[in-house]
Amino acid sequence: MSDDIEISNDDIKPKNKKVIGDPENVLDQLRSVIQQKIERNDIYIPVPERPGVLVRISPNITQTQLRAWRKNAGEDSKRGMDTVRFSCNLIAATTTGILMNDEVVTNDQGIELTFASPEIMQMTNTSRPHPDCVLAFFGLAPHIEAAAVAIIEAAGYGEEVEAVDPTKRSSDN
Repeated sequence: MSDDIEISNDDIKPKNKKVIGDPENVLDQLRSVIQQKIERNDIYIPVPERPGVLVRISPNITQTQLRAWRKNAGEDSKRGMDTVRFSCNLIAATTTGILMNDEVVTNDQGIELTFASPEIMQMTNTSRPHPDCVLAFFGLAPHIEAAAVAIIEAAGYGEEVEAVDPTKRSSDN
């Protein structure tokens, strides 16, 4: 008996020809990957000097949003951008919830609170979510700016991207 393996032409798929519906087709694989929505997971930022208080943040930020927040903070003015105001805009706009001792805080109707919630503005004795409410809630400008930096980093701005060699198939990539 021979150990030869017999291969028919039906078993051979050309590498440079598109085969419709073939899950091994690289173009179809790429199309599938590209069509998936990319979204960063929420992050939780502790509020220093406020034990047990966390702010839940969605770090999904666009360049258009960043530009608007910078402009609102006076980027194009003679005095220049107010970094605390920018940070307050960023924090207020990206906050999706507030937690106390790891529990999401809600109002009487079960709606999760943010800096725009009347209950939070009442607690902070403010009438505007930003910059006033965020400033009062955090209490110190350095904490606000540190939180804004953490949000921007979680959004992916400033991430390092390294070039890889696709011909190397090791864990060194």
